[in-house]
Amino acid sequence: MLLPWILCSILAILLVVAVIKIILLKKSMNEICSDFQYSIAEDTNVQIAVSSGDKTVRKLARAINHELAGLRKLKQQYASGDRELKDAVTSISHDLRTPLTAISGYLDLLEREEKSEKVQKYISQIQNRTENLKSLTEELFRYSVVTTTNELKPERLNMVRALEESLLSFYGVMQEKGIEPNVTLPEEPIWRVLDAGALNRIFSNIISNIVKYSDGDLSVNMEKNGRITFSNLAKSLSTVEVGRLFDRFYTVEVSRNSTGLGLSIAKVLMERMGGNIFAEYKNERLYIIIDFSNLQK
Repeated sequence: MLLPWILCSILAILLVVAVIKIILLKKSMNEICSDFQYSIAEDTNVQIAVSSGDKTVRKLARAINHELAGLRKLKQQYASGDRELKDAVTSISHDLRTPLTAISGYLDLLEREEKSEKVQKYISQIQNRTENLKSLTEELFRYSVVTTTNELKPERLNMVRALEESLLSFYGVMQEKGIEPNVTLPEEPIWRVLDAGALNRIFSNIISNIVKYSDGDLSVNMEKNGRITFSNLAKSLSTVEVGRLFDRFYTVEVSRNSTGLGLSIAKVLMERMGGNIFAEYKNERLYIIIDFSNLQK
């Protein structure tokens, strides 16, 4: 009769020990989870610490700390390289602007001189190449400014009016390209609190990209919730290329006069203002969508 009671007591003790063990393990897992989330969110050097003396739990904590240290090192290397790249872009674009301005000035002086038709042809070609180079340099400079300056000046503005003005500024270029835009805008104003300069830059960069690569059309549709869709026929594109449109320095055709920064700048500005921008490719049409539906009105 005594043996069953002894066995029951032993089982009860083992059960209590197991329950305590599970509770302590759960506590340790919660500590690891909390410290891990804090380490990722705050980018801190504080290591994960656990109160448990369990060898397996402590081994897990050491392994996670090791991986976090490697991740922080890689992140620091990336940040350092990214900063060096931005500094180099800023320096190069700044250094190029002065000599280009001087070249343009000398070309203007040459225009006033008497010259043969052949010389005039050469000068025109030089002027064309110089203007292209100035345009690329300005784009590099704008990118360096956008990525190094976080200051925005939010104000309540009418998105419909802002988009209309951007489209009108490209009307002459569209006519030269034979593009007749199909624009659908709400009749009533769509108000959002945004930076006017940043919004204009976003619209301009998107429209400029479409004008450059379109196969002859442009459709713009703004919804009442603040979502805008730009689309154009682009038979030469692929899904892979569209997926990289917002990458820095990526260009669909290297022969085009572009740095591949226009849409990258638009993405940076959109994210800073809390909006969203993405691209889709369906039925040989490129769709660039920007969404301000969740922002303050």
